[in-house]
Amino acid sequence: MPNCPLSQSSAERPPAAPFIGDAAPYGGGDPYADYRRADLPFTHLVDLADRRLGAGVIAANDEFFAERENLLKPGPAEFDPERFGHKGKIMDGWETRRRRGASAERPHPTDQDHDWALVRLGAPGVVRGIVIDTAHFRGNYPQAVSVEATSLPGSPSPDDLLADGVRWTTLLPRTAVGGHAANGFAVRAERRFTHLRVNQHPDGGIARLRVYGEVAPDPGWLAALGTFDLLALENGGRVEDASDRFYSPATNTVLPGRSRRMDDGWETRRRRDKGNDWIRYELAERSEIRAVEIDTAYLKGNSAGWAALSVRDGEAGAGAGTGAGKEAEWTEILPRTRLQPDTGHRFVLDRTVTARQVRIDIFPDGGISRLRLFGSLTEEGAARLAARHRELGA
Repeated sequence: MPNCPLSQSSAERPPAAPFIGDAAPYGGGDPYADYRRADLPFTHLVDLADRRLGAGVIAANDEFFAERENLLKPGPAEFDPERFGHKGKIMDGWETRRRRGASAERPHPTDQDHDWALVRLGAPGVVRGIVIDTAHFRGNYPQAVSVEATSLPGSPSPDDLLADGVRWTTLLPRTAVGGHAANGFAVRAERRFTHLRVNQHPDGGIARLRVYGEVAPDPGWLAALGTFDLLALENGGRVEDASDRFYSPATNTVLPGRSRRMDDGWETRRRRDKGNDWIRYELAERSEIRAVEIDTAYLKGNSAGWAALSVRDGEAGAGAGTGAGKEAEWTEILPRTRLQPDTGHRFVLDRTVTARQVRIDIFPDGGISRLRLFGSLTEEGAARLAARHRELGA
């Protein structure tokens, strides 16, 4: 394929992150010894490019040294200094061949030459931050990167995305990056996107791509489903806060599917006081809850002993979703209930419960792997979600 043209339109551009310098050659010992990472304000948000949500790298113009799919692998990139193949050093990332100029008189690539990859987000949403991680790419990382985004319905092919007339918005203009570092960039584009185009100038390697933001579900799809999991990430549920994230993040509890191993759920440290641990969630919109599932899969000697569930419906004395009025009280809908290790627990509620926020309390500590709340949006919740969908340009 030919090079992708650069963006046809631009959102408000974030300030460029400072170039943090060249990486030192690998000197043996700890492969992360000089790895550089900053505290970024958006990494607590959902990774919209998480493969567990259905994200994928659907095309790239070149992947000679390392395949594009590595970009979205969960976990940090790994490095084996002794691992070589018939094409050279095997890297845990996406790496293209070295670009060359047109002739002996012009051996260098032009300023316009670049490599690209098309990424389908696992959950369409509003992007708040991007991390271009060049871990272990020390002398072979790109000189600069840029990222563009678009929104197309359905399941478009690479040819559909590369077609004339597709509108791309610049999330990150061409910006220098450092090698062997997590290069983070805040994004200010209040729109809903489904796909990204990641460009590296002129060539090189990127270990991981993380796209942090807020899920913006399709209200038409949710209406067609009727009853669905109100807490699921792909349906717009999110974790607001948690008492403890020592062993694994609370966001794991709203991932798709059942947990596949112990660290695929939420587990807290051991408490030595008389308190308890908890997670607070926000639903995509005001909803009616009819059934609950609490799963402790793969948590055997460390599952929570008991759990209780409470809800809150907007603001007291004001309409749900408004910012006025006194904060509403929590109402318990599932009393403190014994949990079994490595078990799915299902509860049908005695009555339909209307809520905007949910809190699970576990006693005294431990963890759960998944929490599911089954129900549907209220009429006013569905109307507000549809209005927000339109505001985001969907």
